[in-house]
Amino acid sequence: MPDTDFFHTNSKNYSFDFEDFIKTEIGLGNNSDSDQICQDFLRGTCTKGMKCEFKHTTNFREKAVVCKHWLRGLCKKGDQCEFLHEFNMRKMPECWFYSRYGECSNEDCMYLHIDPESKIKECAWYARGFCKHGPHCRHKHVRKVVCQLYLSGFCPKGSDCPNGQ
Repeated sequence: MPDTDFFHTNSKNYSFDFEDFIKTEIGLGNNSDSDQICQDFLRGTCTKGMKCEFKHTTNFREKAVVCKHWLRGLCKKGDQCEFLHEFNMRKMPECWFYSRYGECSNEDCMYLHIDPESKIKECAWYARGFCKHGPHCRHKHVRKVVCQLYLSGFCPKGSDCPNGQ
């Protein structure tokens, strides 16, 4: 009977024509040969991109949002993903439907429901007294209660007064 050594061969002996393409062009399998972190990438000056032989890692604290693809089990980047791969309710991505339409029909929606009105900042010009954009301003115009002391002539708190002047 012939020797069946081809069943127990070392796979490192084989190399396919498309392996270099996958590593350099697509970036899959990138940085697997080295455990060293690219110092140029940390400084923001690495020009090699996916062709760099060192790891391009980001600090996990910079990963502020949970990966929406990972939530569905579809993230293909693994450790190279720039988003969190952990279930953290405080770092969930914002619900697109709720931010767009003000409501979400999915009762089991895992995404954050942030009121779009709460994201609008207060208009600094209106707070000073006049905004040239008027009602068409993209910022919030918050009316303040007029300070009675200011109306009568003088407010000792000046610009620190919580009421409008």
